[in-house]
Amino acid sequence: MNFKLEQEKRVSEIEEILRRYMPKEEGYYKTVTEAMNYSMMAGGKRIRPMLMLETFRLFGGRDNDILHPFMAAIEMIHTYSLVHDDLPAMDNDEFRRGRKTTHIAFGEAMAILAGDGLLTLAFETVARAYEHVNKSLDDSLTVYERIMKSYKILAMKAGINGMIGGQVIDIESEGKSINKDMLDTMYKLKTGGLIEASMMIGAILAGATAKEVDAIENIAGDIGLAFQIRDDILDVISSDKILGKPIHSDEKNFKSTYVTIMDIEQAKYEVEKVTDRARKAYESLPYENEYLEALIIELINRKK
Repeated sequence: MNFKLEQEKRVSEIEEILRRYMPKEEGYYKTVTEAMNYSMMAGGKRIRPMLMLETFRLFGGRDNDILHPFMAAIEMIHTYSLVHDDLPAMDNDEFRRGRKTTHIAFGEAMAILAGDGLLTLAFETVARAYEHVNKSLDDSLTVYERIMKSYKILAMKAGINGMIGGQVIDIESEGKSINKDMLDTMYKLKTGGLIEASMMIGAILAGATAKEVDAIENIAGDIGLAFQIRDDILDVISSDKILGKPIHSDEKNFKSTYVTIMDIEQAKYEVEKVTDRARKAYESLPYENEYLEALIIELINRKK
């Protein structure tokens, strides 16, 4: 398998799905839709919808039309979080994915509204999954239940018990020394929350059992943790050009990271340890998806 070629195919497929659900730039309020589209279509690896799609395939999912609104929604939520994260009140970053951040391009007020718009549009979008349920099927009630479970997971993992909760810990710990347990909690919520949601929703919509969904949640949590520790390392050893955003931003914002509570070699060891745990748990599942396995390894060992 040529991983890069397969990845490019999937990114292209995902971006076509995203365009289908993004708003038209028209009317008296078109500036906010322009800012939303600017933020969403700025490129990126599309990791979360890709993980959702591949987990769906791992469990033999077939009804892609029901999955697509959730794929679009998870990327909307991720993008809104980046738009708000870049604001002066948060990380105050001027570049994201190699170009000006939304608040630099459109102003702070419009960036806040664009983020709000993406979050709200995400839940409007997932509601459209119901439009694709075939009411003539005997298992239509089961499909409705899967959609509702997925809807709940999406809201929970994006909210105060997920991504937002992690962001709160991040903000309140700036300039303070925090221990590894608190840092792990922050990472599992802030970064792991949406990765967990992505993979759990893919599993649920494909018909995975409750036990399998629990296993996927644990695997995804470890992927998110390893991903974020790797991010800490790249913030120190990479370059602005490679990352597409400023390096040393954690240091600039006085944030505790794995590189501040231990040295880089120890941080690399932590990535290996968490990765090994995730891989063993993944291999224990009685299913195979060659691309998903390669994607997980690529995410954790990435250069940018």
